[in-house]
Amino acid sequence: MSLAKWTVGLLAGMSMLALAAPADAGEVRVTVAEYSAKTGPYFEAVKKEFEAANPGITIKYEVVPWDVLLQKLTTDITAGTNADLSIIGTRWLIDFVQQDVAEPLDSYITPEFKDRFIDTFLQPSIMGGHTYGLPIAASARAMYYNKELFEKAGIAKPPATWTELQEDARKIKGVGAFGFGLQGKEIETDVYYYYAMWSQGTEILNKDGTSGLSTPGALEAAKLYKSMIDEGLTEPGVTSNNREDVQNLFKQGKVGMMITAPFLSNQIKEEAPKLKYGVAAIPAGPTGARGTYGVTDSIIMFKNSKNKDEAWKLLDFLFTKEQRAKFTQGEGFLPVNKEEAKMDYYVNNADLAAFTALLPDARFAPVIPGWEEIAQITSDAMQKIYLGSAEPEAALKEAADKANGVLKK
Repeated sequence: MSLAKWTVGLLAGMSMLALAAPADAGEVRVTVAEYSAKTGPYFEAVKKEFEAANPGITIKYEVVPWDVLLQKLTTDITAGTNADLSIIGTRWLIDFVQQDVAEPLDSYITPEFKDRFIDTFLQPSIMGGHTYGLPIAASARAMYYNKELFEKAGIAKPPATWTELQEDARKIKGVGAFGFGLQGKEIETDVYYYYAMWSQGTEILNKDGTSGLSTPGALEAAKLYKSMIDEGLTEPGVTSNNREDVQNLFKQGKVGMMITAPFLSNQIKEEAPKLKYGVAAIPAGPTGARGTYGVTDSIIMFKNSKNKDEAWKLLDFLFTKEQRAKFTQGEGFLPVNKEEAKMDYYVNNADLAAFTALLPDARFAPVIPGWEEIAQITSDAMQKIYLGSAEPEAALKEAADKANGVLKK
């Protein structure tokens, strides 16, 4: 669903917010995004613990796959049947705030509660001086590399630059594997392109607020990826592979290098424990510029909730050090809680240390209306380039024009 249609739907349904289905006294309904097979069991355990400690309050969860979550929330909000709380992509939050369906949490947040958080991850949910969400999940991106393939190809260390990455990918191709895993389908197809774009010193938005897609750096980044595809340095059929597809190829030992999130480490330990791999920084560009993608998902309270105080009690419980550790470690995310971050699990974890070291270079999705539409425009352009159905310069100019049209709305 396009963001434009979603916004219209919300506007049409605003009058229905007051008609939300009556909630049972003391019942807190929560829409939960499904991160993995561990998500549902974690929240069921929370339900048992929380209800035992809070007689009179019951928790009701609905676990929803990410790929249909926004559509479900749109439908529920329009019908006035939304839950009290929901996990959302933080990049959606500005639209929820503008449509006045998200409840500000300031009246509940004490200085002590706010001090639980690593500020980097809390800031994306603060808009206009008000806190509308809490970072339920946080992540960044780094480069994974297969140590056995590196050794076989005679590569001593992970590449520091994209030029070195190309050279290494050629060597890995020479030993019968795919040098660089490149996704070209579904969620974060645009983000995979930004890694190279940021290394060229180019940002998603120019300083004047226009799209950065028509800049020389954006073009160089697109040409880089296209050249690797044409040279056979990536896996075949890039536009048929989403993030999970490329991760699976890496876990199978078929890909030498790929960029993704901390949760791949957990998957490798469980699904491919014999795989020898390392985690390194995303390569830099010609001037030393580089960037990783910082991601937060937030949990928000809806304005039409009938049980806000009970809902806040649950939020307070979810953001204790103990609960954060269970969720974060189970799902393979980065800690958002300061005290949790001091635990040995994180301090002595080389993989997670590589990700946290990149946080100073992290970029978050721009907090602007219509961002999802712009991200899709970028993904569509990259698919055309990868497939060879459009020249990079023409595809990016068209995408920049479309993005600027959204930005002017």
